[in-house]
Amino acid sequence: MRREPVSLTRHLRVYAYRAHTVLEFRGEIDIVAAAEILPLLDRITGRPGARVVLDLRPVEFFDCSGLRLLYRARTRTLGHGGQLHLVCTHPLTLRVLRVTGLSRLLPPHSTPDAALAGAGAASGSR
Repeated sequence: MRREPVSLTRHLRVYAYRAHTVLEFRGEIDIVAAAEILPLLDRITGRPGARVVLDLRPVEFFDCSGLRLLYRARTRTLGHGGQLHLVCTHPLTLRVLRVTGLSRLLPPHSTPDAALAGAGAASGSR
């Protein structure tokens, strides 16, 4: 069941989808956006057993601040026994994920359904 997204900041909307919390990053994810997103990201990824999907499809720009958010989300979610999945389709962002090696730790999928279809697979595993 999907609820209407709640815009918590201009760079982040949060909603529930198939028993997961979706964090939809929006617009330009730079150091300013990361500072807005970080407290909410920490709150959600710090929950024991959290099941989280990070959706980057609405992202227009993504720098190293965004990479730090993704890595932090992965570390915190897995550290609390949860699951983390990534949705990303933007070619430049996918390239950054590949070049930095983060795509090996957090494989990107094209949709939330595709990410959750492989929920027991490599996504977000150690």
